[in-house]
Amino acid sequence: MNANFKAWRDGVRDGIPIALGYMAVSFTFGIIAKQTGFHPFEAVLMSATNFTSAGQFAGLTLIAGSAAFFEIALTQLIINSRYFLMSFALSQKIDPSTPFIHRAIMAFGISDEVFGVSMAVPGKLNPFYTYGAISVALPGWALGTLLGIISGNILPPRLNSALSVALYGMLIAVIVPPAKGSKILSGIIVLSMILSLLFAELPLLSSISSGVKIIVLTFIIAGMAAVLFPVKEEEAVS
Repeated sequence: MNANFKAWRDGVRDGIPIALGYMAVSFTFGIIAKQTGFHPFEAVLMSATNFTSAGQFAGLTLIAGSAAFFEIALTQLIINSRYFLMSFALSQKIDPSTPFIHRAIMAFGISDEVFGVSMAVPGKLNPFYTYGAISVALPGWALGTLLGIISGNILPPRLNSALSVALYGMLIAVIVPPAKGSKILSGIIVLSMILSLLFAELPLLSSISSGVKIIVLTFIIAGMAAVLFPVKEEEAVS
């Protein structure tokens, strides 16, 4: 069997659970996109070309608030900057002679979960493995978005409102497990909540646009954490 096809097939196998999870999350994105006024084609196109949950949800918030293009672009750059690090890590796992076109396609389809399964592959990574994971994960994300925005046209408003709460459940599921094992991380999360509340309620700070708030809070909180609680080398390796 061709090595590339086998790697692609293995990637598809490992990508199916990712696709199913993405459908559940992007379904919520589709509902919120409908509430924001997106056309189904626009919402699906956004999911197919962005492929980032945090960036897309933040983008919806900014678009709903009529944020400037530069503000949206800068916010997306900051929120999605972690993908630079993931791509750097994957570049060390593939063969040094891998052509640029393969690197570019892999970079486009990298998400947290696709990165995780790709890094878990023993030895050198065949780009076709990552292609396989992307080939089911990305359609799953786009399909969930489509189903969500269609349901926004069919389901009663109260049910749509209830389903949109699933986003907050997803965020809680992301931050609670790691916070349980780290007092520092728990403190940072609490600090983030307090600062976000202040930015939302204080007269002077509440007038700042949503995009600028995200940018400022990201720099303040991440900067404080990096200076006060730097990750030791042995912790980073482990």
